[in-house]
Amino acid sequence: MVSIFSFQNEKKALNLFSSFILMVIMLIAFSSCKESKKEDETIASSEKSPWDAMNAVIESVSVPKFPDATFNIMDFGANPDGTTFNTEAFKTTIAACVEKGGGIVLVPEGNYLTGAIHLDNNVNLHLEEGAEILFSTNPKDYYPLVPTSYEGVELINYSPLIYASKKNNVAVTGKGTLNGQASNDNWWKWCGKEEYGWKKGMPQQKDSLNLPRLMEMGQNGTPLEKRVFGDSHYLRPNFIEFYECKNVLLEGVKITNAPFWIIHPFKSNNVIVDGVTVESHGPNNDGCDPEYSKNVIIKNCTFNTGDDCIAIKAGRDAEGRRVGIKSENIVVQNCKMLDGHGGVVIGSEMSAGVHNVYVDNCTMDSPNLDRAIRLKTNSRRGGTIDGVYVRNVKIGQVKEAVLKLNMFYATYTNQTGEFIPEIKNIWLENITVKNGGEFGILAKGYKESPITNVTLRNVNIEKVENAFSLENVSNLKLIDTYINGALMQSPAKEEN
Repeated sequence: MVSIFSFQNEKKALNLFSSFILMVIMLIAFSSCKESKKEDETIASSEKSPWDAMNAVIESVSVPKFPDATFNIMDFGANPDGTTFNTEAFKTTIAACVEKGGGIVLVPEGNYLTGAIHLDNNVNLHLEEGAEILFSTNPKDYYPLVPTSYEGVELINYSPLIYASKKNNVAVTGKGTLNGQASNDNWWKWCGKEEYGWKKGMPQQKDSLNLPRLMEMGQNGTPLEKRVFGDSHYLRPNFIEFYECKNVLLEGVKITNAPFWIIHPFKSNNVIVDGVTVESHGPNNDGCDPEYSKNVIIKNCTFNTGDDCIAIKAGRDAEGRRVGIKSENIVVQNCKMLDGHGGVVIGSEMSAGVHNVYVDNCTMDSPNLDRAIRLKTNSRRGGTIDGVYVRNVKIGQVKEAVLKLNMFYATYTNQTGEFIPEIKNIWLENITVKNGGEFGILAKGYKESPITNVTLRNVNIEKVENAFSLENVSNLKLIDTYINGALMQSPAKEEN
C-alpha cells in the first residue's frame, strides 16, 4: 500500500509540475507575443509619423568640417576694386588650399569681379561681411564647358558661376553677397520673352538647334559627350551647382541677379542650405532646385524669386527614367517665401520620382506668390510623387491656390504621353491662411491614376473664392478644417 500511495503521489506531483511548466511556457509565449506586438505597434506608429522620419533625416546630415587653415585671396593677387578680373586669383587660392589639405578660402570686404569659380574637396569659400563677388556677364568667362544640366536634361555647357563636380566636403559660407549681375541686357533675354529684354529677330533658347535639340537628345539617349552646347546655343548657366557632390554646406550668403536656376544640388547627397537669402527676379530664377538628390536640408532661408522659391526635381521624361535616381528626404524648415510661382514645388521635371518631402514651420506671403504648395507633372514625365508632409505653415496671401496638384502641367509644346504619373500621400497640418486666392485645393488627376490620400488636418483658410476644384481625387480627408468660416466635411467618395 505504501508503495502504491507513493507512486500515486509522485504521479500527481509530476502532473502538477508538468502543468506548472506548461503554464510558464504559455506565459513566456504570451509575454513575448505581447512585446512583439508592442514593438510592431511602435514601428507602425513610427511609420505613421512623418515628423519622426523628418527628424531622422535632420540627424543624419552633419555639417561639413574643415581644417583650421585660412587662405586669403588677397595674398594670391586678388584686387577688390570691382573692375579687375580675379578669376586666376580664385583659382590659385583654391589650389593652394587643396595642396595643404583644405581649409577656408577667405574673401575679405571688397568687390571682386570674376568668371567661374570651381570649388574642390575640403574647401570652404568664405565671404566676410561687406564682400561681394561680381560675376562676369561675358559667356566666354564660363569656359571651358563642363557637365551640367538644363531643365532636367544633362549636357556639356557653360560652367555654373560657382561649380563643384564630384567633390566631398565643400562649402560656401559667410555674410557676403554673390551677385550674378544678370539682367535684361545680358543672360535674361536668352529666354525669348520681351519682358526680359528679348526682341523679335534676336536668338534665343527655343530656337530649333538649342533647347529643342537638347530635349530631343535627352529623349533618345544621346551620350553626354555629344551634347555639347555653349556659345551660340543660348542656354544660361546655373548660378551655384553641386554636381555629384557629398557633404555640402551653403550658409549665410545673399544671392542676387542669377542667370538661371540659383542653387542646384544635382545627384548630390547630404546637403545643407542654411540662412541663405535669395533675391532674384529673372526668368527661371528658381531659388533652390535639388535634383536626383538625397538628404537635403533647406532651413532658415528667405526666397524672393522670379520663379518657384523651392522646386524639387528628378529629371525630365525619358532622361529622368533612364537615370532613375529619386530625389528623397528633402526637409524645408523655418523658411520664408515671398514672390514666386510657388512656395514649395515638386516638378515638373520629376520623372525619376520624388519621395518624402517635409515642410515645417515656414511663412509664405506675397501678392506675387502664386501658390503655397504646388505639385506639377504630366503624362510625358511619368514618375511618382509619394509623401509630401506640410505642417505649421502661416500663409498670408497667395494668388491662385493654397494647394495645387496638377497632372496636366504643360509648357513649351504638347506634354502628353504614355507615362501616367502618380501623386499620393499628401498631408497638410496646422496651416493658417489669410487669403488663399482662387482655390483652397486645386487638384486634377487622371481617372486611371487619381490623386490619392490627401489629408488636411487643422487647416484654416479664412478667405478664398472657391474651397475646392477637384477632378479624380481619391480619399480626401478633411479633419478640423475650416474654409471661409465653415467646417469642411470629407467627401463620401472619390471626386470626379
